[in-house]
Amino acid sequence: MSKVGIVGVGMVGRAAASAMVSRGSCRELVLVDVRREVAEAVALDLRYGIPTGPPLSIRSGTNADLKDADLVAITAGANEKSGGATDKSDAQGRLRLLGVNAGIFQAIVPEVVAVAPKAVLLVVADPPDPLADLTRTLARHDRVVSTGTFLDSLRFATHLAQVLGVNPASVSAQVFGEHGMSEVLVWSAATIGGVPLADVLQQRKLDATTFRSEVESAVRSANINIIAGIGASQYGIGAVTARLTEAILRDERIVAVVGSHQAADGVTYSLPSVIGAGGVQSVLAPKLESAEREALNRSIATLQKAVATLPK
Repeated sequence: MSKVGIVGVGMVGRAAASAMVSRGSCRELVLVDVRREVAEAVALDLRYGIPTGPPLSIRSGTNADLKDADLVAITAGANEKSGGATDKSDAQGRLRLLGVNAGIFQAIVPEVVAVAPKAVLLVVADPPDPLADLTRTLARHDRVVSTGTFLDSLRFATHLAQVLGVNPASVSAQVFGEHGMSEVLVWSAATIGGVPLADVLQQRKLDATTFRSEVESAVRSANINIIAGIGASQYGIGAVTARLTEAILRDERIVAVVGSHQAADGVTYSLPSVIGAGGVQSVLAPKLESAEREALNRSIATLQKAVATLPK
């Protein structure tokens, strides 16, 4: 029986819980929040919908109730709106949340590891990459995964599909590096039904520069645009959290772009990864154009600078 915990039942935690319940991502789900009454209310509300879908039990609890969990998703922390990270021109972006959320993780992670020492720790809160490095240090193990740029890659594919008028499921498009301002959209590898994007644009007589500008703007501003309308980006990342939970618990070995610690660079960032039991099982080294490689190196340097500010 698979047991999953979600620590932090704010907007993202609720969306993740809802997605897990509707998808049947696990058999037992425990919601933990410092506001116990919130966790209890969300668990109760979601419980009423369980008869319409896959069998699952859901309840609220404390960190102690995460005992022997197989996976714990940590969504607790300030979001962009509450943390003052909503300026599109701010090069720091989500990294502005690192200080306050690092303090929250320092309190949470040791308690979770004490009761669920074998659990995979899925870092969802922003900024997930440096927080994953902090989690790895606090947990003293490598079963730590950052949701990374999985969502950014889905946004990339979705906006490509929207402009081209195709199903997003037929689009392969990836974003590497930081889940943040320095992320790298890998245009050179994008394909539509296996056909290189450059060829599709040529066939349709579309201007590549204009097309790229339109899509890249939509991808990079997606988070802020969502926040402006509903206060937080939540449903997309909730679905991503549920999907990664399934892949890990079921040892599916899917390939997706998520964050894991890259020893050669000393930080966590996103690359195509094989995801299954234990988290990231291996990373597939990409071949990039020179400009993309340089951009990825800058993204890595940005994360290295951020991680250097974390408590040792």
